[in-house]
Parts: sequence; C-alpha cells; structure tokens
Amino acid sequence: MAAATDDITSARAISGTGSRAKSRLLTAALVTPAALWYLVLLVLPLAIVVVFSFGVRAPNGGYQPAFTFDNYLMLLTQPQRLSPFVTSLGMAIAGTIGCLVVGLPLAYFIASRAGRRKGLFVLLMVIPFWTSFLIRTYSWLIILGRENVGGFIGSVIGDPDFRILGTPFAVLMGLVYGYLPLMVFPLYVTLERMDWTLVEASKDLGAPRWATFRQITLPMALPGLITGSILVFIPMMGEYVIPAILGYGRTFLAGNALVDAFIQTRNWPFGSAMAVGLILIMLVSVSFYVWFVNRGRAGREVSVL
Repeated sequence: MAAATDDITSARAISGTGSRAKSRLLTAALVTPAALWYLVLLVLPLAIVVVFSFGVRAPNGGYQPAFTFDNYLMLLTQPQRLSPFVTSLGMAIAGTIGCLVVGLPLAYFIASRAGRRKGLFVLLMVIPFWTSFLIRTYSWLIILGRENVGGFIGSVIGDPDFRILGTPFAVLMGLVYGYLPLMVFPLYVTLERMDWTLVEASKDLGAPRWATFRQITLPMALPGLITGSILVFIPMMGEYVIPAILGYGRTFLAGNALVDAFIQTRNWPFGSAMAVGLILIMLVSVSFYVWFVNRGRAGREVSVL
C-alpha cells in the first residue's frame, strides 16, 4: 500500500514538473517576439545614441569615434543650449494641463451622461486619427489665420496687426488639440468602470457636488489621469511638427534643436547628447509626477462627511 502511494506521489511530481516546463516554454514563446521587438527597436537604438553622445563631430559632419564628455559639458555650461529644454518642459506641462482641463469633463460626460451615444462619441474621438497628423496641424493654419479667428480677434480689439500664428499660444493650442484623445481615452475607460453607486451615496448623504467630485470621482479616476498625463507629456516634450508649423519656428523646442543638430549642422554626437538629456528630463519629470500623485493619494482621507 505504501509503495502504491509512493508511486502515485512520484507520478504527480513528474506530471507537475512537466506542466511547469510546458508553462515556461509557452511563456517564453509568447514573450520572445515582444522582447526581440523591444530590444531591436528600442534598446539597441538608444544604446547607439548613448555611444554617439560620447563621440566627436567628423570633419565633414556625422560621427567620429571618441570618448569625451565635451558634448554634455557644452549642453550644461551654455545657457542657450538649455533654453529649448526649458521651453519644451514648460510647454509640455502647460499642454498636459490643457488636455486635462478639456479632457476630464469630456470623459466624464461620455462616461456618465452620454447614455446610448457613448459609442458615437468615442468614434468621434477616434476619427481624427484617420487623418495624417501633419494635415490636421496644417488645418490650424487656416483656423487661426488672419482670415478667420486671428483676423476676427484683431478686428474686435482694434489691432489690425494682431496674430495668433507664430506665437507660443498657437503652439499650445496645437499641442492640446493634437494629443487630447490620448488624455480622454484613459480617463473614459477609468470612469466607465467606476462604481457610480458611490457617487449616489455621497449625494444621498448630503455632500456638495464639488466635494463628491473631489473625494470620490477624482480619486477613482486617478489611474486614468496618471496614464493620460504620461501619454501626452512624453510626446509633447519631443514635439517638432507643431512648433515648426504653427509657431513658424519662433517657439524653439527641444525637437527643433535636435533636428538642427542632426540635419542642419550634422553634429551627431552633440545631437545624441541632447537626446539623452531630453530622455533624462522626461524620466525625472514623469517619476516625480507619479510619486507626487501617489503620495497625495496615500495621504488623502476619502470622506464626504
């Protein structure tokens, strides 16, 4: 009897080991393509950029192997080199706030008030992505031009020379318009899954609408808010098309500086150092933002009394 029990235990152990091995093989088969894609298209190019950042400019432009920190020293010691990064950071923060101010009420409306038209509103948010980003940006040249909004505002204030195009405000409007859906979708998904009975209970207990929104709706929507903010902040930091078209190149962001370094002056090592600096700025900014939001959520008392 004992021998039979031992045989059954051994068989189960062998079967369990075989199942774990099959599970590992299946996991490896599923993960390997994505890992190779990530390695070849993200890690390897980033490693090349880091290597280039320590080189020097070749006599005819491009990259010449070397190991020097001059590119980083030039970036840190010359204020005019840091100016595009400061402008990009300020514009990205303003654009993220603008997307949040417009996107949160819109996502809240679609999730709570749209009813059967939710699919229609989501479709309307997706439709702009069917058109080229470049064409959508060029359309704002017509909207904000002297013949339309710009000229109308100029006639109202009595200033025939008034213009919107070529200003930071035009760039900011383009950023908010271009990346607004990336803020709305995560917020909408989060609010759609929210337990709305909590909002009803808060109202039944006599809490004002603002208190209900601040202490129940906003904390519940926080994951979508964090995701949306990151999705819009990162591409805004490296934006090139919008400031070049709507800002007429006068609003000089980090993306414009990178294009000049790689294409105009063909100083690939310095451009690579700028790219590494831009990545570090985004990492620090996003990490601080996530830490700040999570710290505030941990210390917040969810109470409507």
